[in-house]
Amino acid sequence: MNKPSLADACLCSALTCDGAMGTQLIQRGMQIGECGMRWNDEQPDAIKSVHQAYRDAGCRLITTNSFGGTRSMLERHGLGAKTADWNRLAAKLAGEVVGPDGWVIGDVGPFGDFLEPLGDTTAAELEAIFREQISALVEGGADAILVETMSDPSELCVGVRAARAVTDLPVIATYAFQKSAGQFRTMMGTQVAEAITAAFDAGAAIVGANCGTDLSLADYVELAKEIVAAAGGRPTIMQPNAGAPHQINGEIRYDATPEEMAALTHTLRALGISIVGGCCGTSPAHLAAMSKA
Repeated sequence: MNKPSLADACLCSALTCDGAMGTQLIQRGMQIGECGMRWNDEQPDAIKSVHQAYRDAGCRLITTNSFGGTRSMLERHGLGAKTADWNRLAAKLAGEVVGPDGWVIGDVGPFGDFLEPLGDTTAAELEAIFREQISALVEGGADAILVETMSDPSELCVGVRAARAVTDLPVIATYAFQKSAGQFRTMMGTQVAEAITAAFDAGAAIVGANCGTDLSLADYVELAKEIVAAAGGRPTIMQPNAGAPHQINGEIRYDATPEEMAALTHTLRALGISIVGGCCGTSPAHLAAMSKA
């Protein structure tokens, strides 16, 4: 039986995406700075245990362990040759957990540099980088593609167009916003309405935000209002961090409790956000409370 369209499903029911992957792997023994994609090959049971914990928490959208999976990012570890194999494997591992009523979300993060003229990479070169990763995620069984944590709308749009060029699967696109002088902007200075419109115009089916820089839970509420307004009734997604980060003895901490994240979820849904998930600092316990909410 074919799965329902994700875009249709999120318009008629409350859906929860999963939360942070990196911190969960660190708890399982991954070293900070280690290539997390390597774990798809060397520690597949650990990857599946994270996916299973989020699935058990009520998350129907399970994100592949492939955030740093472009060839450009893997080459920083001398592992560019593993790009296709490890992305296919990332989607396969998530697919073994997600079940018939969930979706495998093929995760595509920033490529690690800037487009011209700030950097040396052309849009055509970047599209080829994204196409390679996305094609492998699709081959591995992804049900949708997530182009996430983008600070440059131009990079996000290249990623969305790359996905649309290699697959008919729905594309989710999310930005990382920060607040400056009372306004939400990407790192490149783009305001919310312009950023959201650009993503939809590029062909994304679902657009929103994740991993805001130094944003409080109240900030995410205000950001959600702007995203919903800019989306004009089209599907939206919000994956907030567990509050604003702070340092204790050199360690980054996120202190929002599961109960606080559940209350935030109520508010985001009431505002019209279609899919709610988590980003930095969130755990299966947070997502269980958010799914219940």
